[in-house]
Amino acid sequence: MHGQPRRPKKPEDGAAAAAKAAKLRDLQAQVLHNHHTSTYTEEALGLSFKLLEINPEAYTAWNYRKLALRHNLQELPDPEAIKSVVDAELRVVEAALRANPKSYGAWYHRKWLLNQRLTPVDSKREFGLLDKLLKVDARNFHGWNYRRFLAKFMGVPEEDELKYTMVKICDNFSNYSAWHNRSILLSNLLVQQSKGFESKQKIFKEEFDLVTQALFTDPSDQSGWFYHLWLLAQTSSPENPQLIASWPCNDAKLSLFPISKSDDLNMVSSSSSICCYSLKDGIVPIVLYFDEPVKGLNSSNVKLNSDLVIGKDIQWRPLSVTDSGHSNCWVTYLEISNKECTSPQQFSVEVGIPCSDDMVSRSGSPCSSPVHFTFTIELSNSNDKPQDIDLFHEPISWNCSESFRSDGNPSSVAFDQLNISNTVVQENSKWHLEGLSDQIDLFRELPDENSKFAKLTLARLLLACAAIKSRGNSLIERKGYCEEALGLFSDLINLDPSHKRYYEDERSLVIMDQLTCDMRTFMKYCSVQVKSNSAPLNHVQLCRLSLTCIGFTERMLWVQMLDLSHNSLRSVEGLEALQQLACLNISNNQITSFTSLEPLTKIVSLKALDLSFNQIGAHPIDTTRYICSSPFSHKGEPCEEAFEACRKKNIDVEEFWDAILFFKSVKLVQLDIKGNAVADKDDFRTVVTTLSASLKWLDGTCVH
Repeated sequence: MHGQPRRPKKPEDGAAAAAKAAKLRDLQAQVLHNHHTSTYTEEALGLSFKLLEINPEAYTAWNYRKLALRHNLQELPDPEAIKSVVDAELRVVEAALRANPKSYGAWYHRKWLLNQRLTPVDSKREFGLLDKLLKVDARNFHGWNYRRFLAKFMGVPEEDELKYTMVKICDNFSNYSAWHNRSILLSNLLVQQSKGFESKQKIFKEEFDLVTQALFTDPSDQSGWFYHLWLLAQTSSPENPQLIASWPCNDAKLSLFPISKSDDLNMVSSSSSICCYSLKDGIVPIVLYFDEPVKGLNSSNVKLNSDLVIGKDIQWRPLSVTDSGHSNCWVTYLEISNKECTSPQQFSVEVGIPCSDDMVSRSGSPCSSPVHFTFTIELSNSNDKPQDIDLFHEPISWNCSESFRSDGNPSSVAFDQLNISNTVVQENSKWHLEGLSDQIDLFRELPDENSKFAKLTLARLLLACAAIKSRGNSLIERKGYCEEALGLFSDLINLDPSHKRYYEDERSLVIMDQLTCDMRTFMKYCSVQVKSNSAPLNHVQLCRLSLTCIGFTERMLWVQMLDLSHNSLRSVEGLEALQQLACLNISNNQITSFTSLEPLTKIVSLKALDLSFNQIGAHPIDTTRYICSSPFSHKGEPCEEAFEACRKKNIDVEEFWDAILFFKSVKLVQLDIKGNAVADKDDFRTVVTTLSASLKWLDGTCVH
């Protein structure tokens, strides 16, 4: 329990432990025998009680007692007899909790017993038990969890429970469980608009005052800091999820061949269309990006209207790496059946998202802001297409002077597609900003300059203010907030090296935010790359910035060529939103496995990938290989076919399973992987060529 130090073992403790183990083995054997033979006598139940008194975590014994109770109750029609049996069972649980107040099995058994509703529940007894337990260990989360269950079971008003948390917090500011319970209760009361909880502004101001008092009383305690973090999330998050970016964006014109046959192939066409390489395969991805994770998108609440011949039913799928069902980014793929035209034609596609209670955030808030946008798809006459337009007729070099040339002045063809939202600051953001500003001023005065919690909280407050400012036009103030936050994260890396990676990731997100927050700054890193006999590519170069992760990809949905080389990336999570991405350079980073590249398998347009000089295969024990499920849990036919194809060539699929899963899921034309340990392994090249039928260039060498 909290606050109770371990005592050193004595010589006689070993003998006592051996005797206890022998007794446990004997009791377990007898209880299992009675369980298997369905023996529910008083003597048999007494043995299970003795076992649970010594080892409350014996789950089979608890299940045995459940079966015994159900069996024996059939012979007890008298309510008093039933009450006597239930009371006896409750006493068994209490005895187990005296042995281990944090026994999952004991607490679950008590909940199960009350849920049977065999007799009226003695609330005084139940709450009295909790009071005794929480006096011994006020932060026992099992006890607090049971209290939430009991309060709901007995119909205790949440307002009363909120007052109880206040009592416990006043007793001890360090009571993390009380703070946590308070956050749950407040969330419910605010959602329900209970009496006295109609105004979020009033409630959150009072809560900030409360937790600030706790933090200034003991800045080294974690409990208040975590509650402050929860409050900050409630204050800075939008009331309802909103669409903040899309691809294609409103009024965009897409074409597979946006180059006039009569023009120089090195010049961008005067038309305002942009090349969509996936049109070659008859596919147009539509990406919707929300400001917070949502779920529930489907063809009934996202309306598509077009005179194109679109195959299959429209299905929206989340692009997040996890399978929680919530995602910031959703995508559907239009499969165009009539991509071959006898004459040039334009087809309009309308996307409408009405207010819907089915599309909800993790907090349960529905999408309440309707959205409508339209884009055009240009389909050319198949007889008039330019000849020999092939992006990969020779290897792509990331040295622009060799294969590509950058237009000196980026044309509006590409940069009209920059979808950076500048929504007017909402009214409810004003009180958010005022409250956050007050908190910033307060924490700047905190006396403990070396408190990592204070620095981290101040950084989060600054970034929350910066996020609100980004919805208006206060870019100068916003830049000041970001610069101060960057300094704090640098301090934290030195102050708290055990969490260095976390602070580096947070710092990287701030850098990405700064670079992409406004057009003038972002254009320094953007260009239109033009290659001979090919269409122009929207190119972004973010090299040598010490990035460890990627963020704000909603501002780059239009990018077709992305250079992230010479950073410190450990993950590519977030890039899955870039469904137009054709060429990606992540060479000279810190990628250690193919499973960390899983987001790339969701990009339908990806054709060229530079992974050279990373750390793939360099670590004999690499836990990042197991970010995704074991290959043996992949029962789908494509996986089985890929494994079988490799086995036929005598490839050890257990050694290369993560590479097999990756390369069977992408359709690369060019791959650079030199400088990785895995590239030097026998059979690796065979794995790549076996699974990548479309591959033309491998480390600069033609393979087909």
